Amino acid sequence: MAASPIQSAWSTLPASLRLRKRLRRFAVDEDGSLIIFSVYMLVIILMVAGIGIDLMRLERDRSALQSTLDRAVLAAADLDQTLEPTAVVQDYLNKSGLGEYLQGVTVSQGIGYRIVSATARTDVETQFMHMNGVDSLAAPAAATAAESIDGVEVSLVLDVSGSMNSYSRLTNLKVAAKDFVDEMVANSEPEKLSISIIPYATQVSLPDAFAENFNLEGENEHSNCVNFASSDFNDAAVSTTEPLQRTMHFDPWNSSDRRDNGDLVQSPVCEDADSRELMVMQNDAATLKTYIENLFGRGNTSIDVGMKWGTALLDPAMRPVINTMIGAGLVPAEFSTRPMNYNDSDVLKVIVLMTDGANTTQYFVEDDHRDGNSYIWWNEDAERYSVYYPGYDAYYLVSHSNGDDNPRNRWADHPFGLDGHGCIYNSGWDCGNQTQEGESVRLTYPELWAQTPVLANVEDNYYPWMNDNSAYSEWYSGVLDWVNSSTKDSRTYTICDTAKEQDIIVFTIAFEAPYQGRTVLRNCASSAAHYYNVSGLEISDAFSSIATSIRKLRLTQ
Repeated sequence: MAASPIQSAWSTLPASLRLRKRLRRFAVDEDGSLIIFSVYMLVIILMVAGIGIDLMRLERDRSALQSTLDRAVLAAADLDQTLEPTAVVQDYLNKSGLGEYLQGVTVSQGIGYRIVSATARTDVETQFMHMNGVDSLAAPAAATAAESIDGVEVSLVLDVSGSMNSYSRLTNLKVAAKDFVDEMVANSEPEKLSISIIPYATQVSLPDAFAENFNLEGENEHSNCVNFASSDFNDAAVSTTEPLQRTMHFDPWNSSDRRDNGDLVQSPVCEDADSRELMVMQNDAATLKTYIENLFGRGNTSIDVGMKWGTALLDPAMRPVINTMIGAGLVPAEFSTRPMNYNDSDVLKVIVLMTDGANTTQYFVEDDHRDGNSYIWWNEDAERYSVYYPGYDAYYLVSHSNGDDNPRNRWADHPFGLDGHGCIYNSGWDCGNQTQEGESVRLTYPELWAQTPVLANVEDNYYPWMNDNSAYSEWYSGVLDWVNSSTKDSRTYTICDTAKEQDIIVFTIAFEAPYQGRTVLRNCASSAAHYYNVSGLEISDAFSSIATSIRKLRLTQ
């Protein structure tokens, strides 16, 4: 087929002219414009993807450097770390192959704190961005870690019941508790740490200067304890205005009167010894350790009451009481704002609760035998009791021994010791003069129970002339009431939950305790990690672990 005239003319044009014409036609063609745009977009996508890859590589290397630096400053800030902090940081980076990137380490430390800051930097070479003139990207890292004991309030709630005298438990406790005090004080600034110690057995005894801030009802000149009701365990605080029933000074256990010349009962529920009264907010190691060393074991076990007072000493409602004791010179002045508010981020509130047993019976004197006159007279010179029996309108003259001529273990129309006058029943009333030394004084119920164990009163003053069952029913069961272990377990759970609701950290130590005691303490602790079950010398390890845990180790940057 012959070429058309146009084709013939085109073929005769020079090659350069033909190329220009083709490009001009391509440029004005819509399909050609789309292809050019697509090429431009492809180039842009490749550039963006390349930048993304470079940035991902940068973040990967920066994260690795930051993570290693974080771990390094945390280890260096540990107050138990004995190596030089800068060397610790450098060693961490060296072992990760990043040692060359460390730029500097700053250390600030003093009593109770250490702050370690470090900076590092690495440069990541780019694979795509260098085409735009960016040959590398900087990957900086900075970290600061601080370990300190800042604003710590501690309640040490320690079991000093009679069972602590067995198997060197009290000895081992004293060593562990004193080491705990040393560790806490050595790593704290004085104004930042307060420690209260609450020794508990059947009751918790209060020092006079502390007790006088509360509205205690009931006569007791010898000791200060509180009989709490179950509802009181729903509240962390102890009210300074609401009436609180004062525990009587009495002994529910002993069946013999072991007084000497009118002394008080030897084993009262509420102890009056200095080392049995709680110690309020101290920060001096020597003072705290001397107190711990003087602890002694006696009595039943009331975990609930110990925990109640331990919690109350961390509650802000106690602040006016603390300030009163500061004014009396009994608490350091720097604690005037303590207990601090629960929502104060600068304070850590901690209870360390320890027992070797389980809750046991807690006794108290019933209301109708808490005040007023008793039916007992006491002759201090002769050391003789006389018991008035209204049904006979007569007095039984009690003897603790036989063999002399004085009228003993017999009835009379007067208490023993009325200048020899009165009548004695001796197979009939003999109203001749009798040799009776001294003077008898009628005892009030508070005086009677403070001087005479309740069981001794039954056996010495009533058994000799009353039916045994009647004497026990009227003068033991009729005098005393008690809270059993089940109720006390429930109260313990309640006050533990109350404390934890206020973000108080509760550590518990079951020290050779029975199953029930372990169960109570396990449930009382803030978590399973806050519960310790130990025996023997392991109690020192438990206290040491708790001291370490109390330190607030945190990454601050």
